[in-house]
Amino acid sequence: MSRVLSRAGGALLTCGLAAVAARAGYGALTRRPPGGRHQWERKNHRGEPVTLLEGPAAAAAAVAAVLAIPGLAAPGLPAGTRAALAVAGAGAAALGSYDDLRGSKDSRGFRGHLGALAHGQVTSGVVKLGGISATGLAASLVAGGAPADIIINAGLVAGGANLVNLFDLRPGRAIKVTVAAGAAVGAASAAGSLAAAAPVGAAVAMLPEDLGERAMLGDAGANALGAMLGMAAAATLPRPARVAVLAAVAGLTAASEVVSFTRVIEATPPLRWLDQLGRRPAPSAPAAAKPQ
Repeated sequence: MSRVLSRAGGALLTCGLAAVAARAGYGALTRRPPGGRHQWERKNHRGEPVTLLEGPAAAAAAVAAVLAIPGLAAPGLPAGTRAALAVAGAGAAALGSYDDLRGSKDSRGFRGHLGALAHGQVTSGVVKLGGISATGLAASLVAGGAPADIIINAGLVAGGANLVNLFDLRPGRAIKVTVAAGAAVGAASAAGSLAAAAPVGAAVAMLPEDLGERAMLGDAGANALGAMLGMAAAATLPRPARVAVLAAVAGLTAASEVVSFTRVIEATPPLRWLDQLGRRPAPSAPAAAKPQ
């Protein structure tokens, strides 16, 4: 019992450290944006300017939290697990930042990027796809395990990175998905709550900026948080559960190629309510002119 309480306290501490670091990092980055503010500014779904600096701040904070002084952050997690979480987050963040800053939006989804590759065009998405796959493999090798487990775990890291990014289309959505996924991993075991605490804490700290439509995670943040959640599941769930999660991730990713997640969410009342929770209301349509 005392061990469970200790891990619960460790998860809360890790979550808090990640949140504080994310807010501090975001403040520092917005004061002095690397390369200039314009490099990180994009238009959101309303056509309004937002900054992508939220993503690097969240990713760096989550990685820093799991690498904090051993025994302080994530106590009870093996050193190999902490290192694997850091590799997953840092690698995915670096590749996501590359796509944020240098990527073209002409090709979207696996089908678009692979189609471009078939015509001899190496898109930023193809580079990121290969890089995140390599990141997943590297993180899984650091965590260790049988060859079958390494393959499954690599898929969870890469798949998690991609899946969370697919939800980063509306304010707060990817963060809500991160929190829900982290809660699911944490509910499975005390070790899971420790492993998921850093990405969840960093994500929650950025929620006000995201919902306020001042910033968004971008590929850097969404890929990093998803990769770390994938590694958290990989490091703490039994093999049958990991296979089931990987199948679900693969199924959702495949579905995203033919189905709009936004349309599904808007057509499902409970999902629509959760998606709208905390968001600015949609602009009302102008009233029709009365006949004279």
